[in-house]
Amino acid sequence: MKEKCLNLEKYLKHDNLLDLDGLDLFSELNILNEIIGLENDKPIHILNYIKRINSFPNAYITYRIMLTIPVSVASAERSFSKLKLIKSYLRSTMYQQRLNGLALLSIEKKNLNEINYDNLIDNFASQKIQKNKF
Repeated sequence: MKEKCLNLEKYLKHDNLLDLDGLDLFSELNILNEIIGLENDKPIHILNYIKRINSFPNAYITYRIMLTIPVSVASAERSFSKLKLIKSYLRSTMYQQRLNGLALLSIEKKNLNEINYDNLIDNFASQKIQKNKF
């Protein structure tokens, strides 16, 4: 684990500026492990504990980085695959705003199926009625 902490220090180094100290991080993680047992707890609970006691600055930075970095890029890949389904002749003739709207509707199809269109149409129609007096 000491080697991993030193590697993290090296990756977070910019010129001569350090975001954290690898040896201090190693010591903080060992102490935290003795206090709360890191293996059996969720990272967000450990981060909240560190924040609450206002100690372990290197571990706090490390856990914030770990919980910020996405595990996968599935949502971005899903968006692009949906865009391929929409991509057609219409794509070259429509504006970007409409294409974005269609992509969003396609991605959120599950939520879209739950909408009651009759109520939506009635609500829209009642707002757009123009009464003409003769």
